[in-house]
Amino acid sequence: MQFPSARTLIAAVAAGLVATSAFAMTPVEHKAAKDSIEATYKADKEKCDALTANANANANAKDICQKEAKGKEKVAQAELEAQYKPSPRNTQKVAEARADAAYEVAKEKCDDLKGNEKDVCEKDAKAARVKAKADAKVIAAQAKPAGNPAEKAADVAEARKDANAAKNDANYQAAKERCDALSGNAKSACVDDIKRMYGKG
Repeated sequence: MQFPSARTLIAAVAAGLVATSAFAMTPVEHKAAKDSIEATYKADKEKCDALTANANANANAKDICQKEAKGKEKVAQAELEAQYKPSPRNTQKVAEARADAAYEVAKEKCDDLKGNEKDVCEKDAKAARVKAKADAKVIAAQAKPAGNPAEKAADVAEARKDANAAKNDANYQAAKERCDALSGNAKSACVDDIKRMYGKG
Protein backbone atom coordinates (compact mmCIF):
# COMPACT_ATOMS: atom_id res chain seq x y z
CA MET A 1 0.00 0.00 0.00
CA GLN A 2 1.34 3.42 -0.95
CA PHE A 3 0.84 6.28 1.47
CA PRO A 4 0.79 9.91 0.21
CA SER A 5 3.79 12.21 0.24
CA ALA A 6 3.81 15.16 2.65
CA ARG A 7 2.83 17.58 -0.15
CA THR A 8 -0.05 15.37 -1.28
CA LEU A 9 -1.07 14.93 2.34
CA ILE A 10 -1.26 18.69 2.92
CA ALA A 11 -3.42 19.16 -0.18
CA ALA A 12 -5.70 16.36 0.94
CA VAL A 13 -6.08 17.90 4.39
CA ALA A 14 -6.95 21.28 2.92
CA ALA A 15 -9.50 19.71 0.60
CA GLY A 16 -10.88 17.60 3.42
CA LEU A 17 -11.64 20.64 5.53
CA VAL A 18 -14.15 21.66 2.88
CA ALA A 19 -15.32 18.23 1.77
CA THR A 20 -16.11 16.77 5.20
CA SER A 21 -18.60 19.53 5.94
CA ALA A 22 -20.55 18.83 2.76
CA PHE A 23 -21.81 15.35 3.67
CA ALA A 24 -24.02 14.48 6.62
CA MET A 25 -24.00 10.94 7.98
CA THR A 26 -26.65 9.26 10.08
CA PRO A 27 -25.77 7.10 13.14
CA VAL A 28 -26.91 4.01 11.23
CA GLU A 29 -24.64 4.83 8.29
CA HIS A 30 -21.81 5.52 10.72
CA LYS A 31 -22.23 2.11 12.38
CA ALA A 32 -22.37 0.36 9.00
CA ALA A 33 -19.23 2.14 7.86
CA LYS A 34 -17.40 1.14 11.06
CA ASP A 35 -18.40 -2.48 10.53
CA SER A 36 -17.18 -2.31 6.94
CA ILE A 37 -13.80 -0.92 8.03
CA GLU A 38 -13.42 -3.71 10.57
CA ALA A 39 -14.32 -6.37 8.01
CA THR A 40 -11.84 -4.93 5.51
CA TYR A 41 -9.10 -4.96 8.14
CA LYS A 42 -9.77 -8.61 9.00
CA ALA A 43 -9.64 -9.55 5.31
CA ASP A 44 -6.39 -7.62 4.82
CA LYS A 45 -4.87 -9.24 7.90
CA GLU A 46 -5.74 -12.71 6.61
CA LYS A 47 -3.87 -11.92 3.39
CA CYS A 48 -0.84 -11.03 5.51
CA ASP A 49 -1.05 -14.34 7.38
CA ALA A 50 -0.81 -16.16 4.04
CA LEU A 51 2.64 -14.65 3.47
CA THR A 52 4.09 -16.96 6.12
CA ALA A 53 3.61 -19.92 3.81
CA ASN A 54 5.36 -18.23 0.91
CA ALA A 55 8.98 -19.38 0.92
CA ASN A 56 9.89 -16.70 -1.63
CA ALA A 57 8.52 -13.86 0.46
CA ASN A 58 10.82 -11.43 2.21
CA ALA A 59 11.27 -12.45 5.86
CA ASN A 60 9.83 -9.08 6.88
CA ALA A 61 7.00 -9.09 4.31
CA LYS A 62 4.34 -10.29 6.73
CA ASP A 63 5.24 -7.65 9.30
CA ILE A 64 5.14 -4.93 6.66
CA CYS A 65 1.81 -6.22 5.39
CA GLN A 66 0.35 -6.15 8.90
CA LYS A 67 1.52 -2.57 9.45
CA GLU A 68 -0.05 -1.57 6.15
CA ALA A 69 -3.34 -3.25 7.08
CA LYS A 70 -3.44 -1.64 10.53
CA GLY A 71 -2.51 1.77 9.10
CA LYS A 72 -5.21 1.48 6.45
CA GLU A 73 -7.75 0.68 9.18
CA LYS A 74 -6.75 3.62 11.38
CA VAL A 75 -6.83 6.06 8.47
CA ALA A 76 -10.26 4.81 7.43
CA GLN A 77 -11.52 5.20 11.01
CA ALA A 78 -10.19 8.76 11.20
CA GLU A 79 -11.71 9.62 7.84
CA LEU A 80 -15.04 8.22 8.98
CA GLU A 81 -15.06 10.33 12.15
CA ALA A 82 -14.12 13.43 10.14
CA GLN A 83 -17.10 12.79 7.89
CA TYR A 84 -19.44 11.95 10.77
CA LYS A 85 -18.41 14.93 12.91
CA PRO A 86 -16.74 17.48 10.60
CA SER A 87 -14.29 19.81 12.30
CA PRO A 88 -10.78 21.14 11.70
CA ARG A 89 -9.55 18.96 14.59
CA ASN A 90 -11.04 15.76 13.16
CA THR A 91 -9.61 16.56 9.74
CA GLN A 92 -6.25 17.09 11.44
CA LYS A 93 -6.63 13.65 13.00
CA VAL A 94 -6.97 12.18 9.51
CA ALA A 95 -3.63 13.70 8.53
CA GLU A 96 -2.08 12.45 11.76
CA ALA A 97 -3.42 8.94 11.15
CA ARG A 98 -1.95 8.95 7.64
CA ALA A 99 1.38 10.21 8.95
CA ASP A 100 1.47 7.53 11.66
CA ALA A 101 0.49 4.80 9.19
CA ALA A 102 3.19 5.81 6.75
CA TYR A 103 5.73 5.99 9.58
CA GLU A 104 4.92 2.52 10.93
CA VAL A 105 5.28 0.96 7.48
CA ALA A 106 8.48 2.87 6.71
CA LYS A 107 9.98 1.92 10.08
CA GLU A 108 9.12 -1.73 9.49
CA LYS A 109 10.86 -1.60 6.12
CA CYS A 110 13.93 -0.18 7.86
CA ASP A 111 14.22 -3.50 9.70
CA ASP A 112 15.56 -5.02 6.48
CA LEU A 113 18.63 -2.81 6.89
CA LYS A 114 21.49 -2.94 9.38
CA GLY A 115 23.74 -0.63 11.35
CA ASN A 116 23.88 3.06 10.50
CA GLU A 117 21.84 2.55 7.35
CA LYS A 118 18.95 1.29 9.48
CA ASP A 119 19.35 4.16 11.98
CA VAL A 120 19.29 6.73 9.17
CA CYS A 121 16.25 5.06 7.65
CA GLU A 122 14.36 5.25 10.95
CA LYS A 123 15.30 8.89 11.54
CA ASP A 124 14.19 9.80 8.01
CA ALA A 125 10.88 8.04 8.59
CA LYS A 126 10.41 9.92 11.86
CA ALA A 127 11.26 13.25 10.24
CA ALA A 128 8.64 12.66 7.54
CA ARG A 129 6.01 11.92 10.20
CA VAL A 130 6.92 15.02 12.21
CA LYS A 131 6.68 17.21 9.09
CA ALA A 132 3.28 15.83 8.06
CA LYS A 133 1.83 16.25 11.55
CA ALA A 134 3.27 19.73 11.99
CA ASP A 135 1.90 20.92 8.66
CA ALA A 136 -1.52 19.42 9.45
CA LYS A 137 -1.57 21.31 12.75
CA VAL A 138 -0.94 24.59 10.96
CA ILE A 139 -3.69 23.90 8.41
CA ALA A 140 -6.12 23.03 11.21
CA ALA A 141 -5.31 26.31 12.98
CA GLN A 142 -5.93 28.20 9.75
CA ALA A 143 -9.28 26.45 9.27
CA LYS A 144 -10.72 27.30 12.69
CA PRO A 145 -13.57 29.85 12.72
CA ALA A 146 -12.25 33.36 13.25
CA GLY A 147 -14.24 34.64 16.22
CA ASN A 148 -11.44 37.07 16.92
CA PRO A 149 -9.18 37.64 13.87
CA ALA A 150 -6.29 38.84 16.01
CA GLU A 151 -6.43 35.76 18.23
CA LYS A 152 -6.69 33.45 15.24
CA ALA A 153 -3.69 35.11 13.60
CA ALA A 154 -1.73 34.64 16.82
CA ASP A 155 -2.77 30.97 17.03
CA VAL A 156 -1.72 30.35 13.42
CA ALA A 157 1.60 32.10 13.99
CA GLU A 158 2.20 30.00 17.11
CA ALA A 159 1.33 26.81 15.23
CA ARG A 160 3.74 27.74 12.44
CA LYS A 161 6.48 28.49 14.97
CA ASP A 162 5.98 25.15 16.71
CA ALA A 163 5.84 23.34 13.37
CA ASN A 164 9.06 24.88 12.13
CA ALA A 165 10.83 24.04 15.40
CA ALA A 166 9.61 20.44 15.32
CA LYS A 167 10.59 19.94 11.69
CA ASN A 168 13.98 21.56 12.22
CA ASP A 169 14.75 19.27 15.15
CA ALA A 170 13.61 16.15 13.30
CA ASN A 171 15.67 17.05 10.24
CA TYR A 172 18.65 17.76 12.48
CA GLN A 173 18.41 14.34 14.12
CA ALA A 174 18.20 12.65 10.72
CA ALA A 175 21.16 14.60 9.36
CA LYS A 176 23.25 13.97 12.48
CA GLU A 177 22.59 10.24 12.22
CA ARG A 178 24.35 10.25 8.85
CA CYS A 179 27.49 11.53 10.54
CA ASP A 180 27.66 8.32 12.56
CA ALA A 181 28.75 6.49 9.42
CA LEU A 182 32.02 8.47 9.67
CA SER A 183 34.76 8.38 12.29
CA GLY A 184 37.40 10.56 13.86
CA ASN A 185 37.87 14.09 12.56
CA ALA A 186 35.52 13.51 9.65
CA LYS A 187 32.69 12.64 12.02
CA SER A 188 33.42 15.63 14.27
CA ALA A 189 33.46 17.98 11.29
CA CYS A 190 30.22 16.49 10.02
CA VAL A 191 28.47 17.00 13.38
CA ASP A 192 29.76 20.60 13.62
CA ASP A 193 28.47 21.37 10.12
CA ILE A 194 25.07 19.89 10.91
CA LYS A 195 24.82 21.87 14.15
CA ARG A 196 25.55 25.11 12.31
CA MET A 197 23.09 24.25 9.55
CA TYR A 198 20.23 23.65 11.99
CA GLY A 199 21.14 26.27 14.57
CA LYS A 200 22.10 23.79 17.26
CA GLY A 201 25.59 25.06 17.90
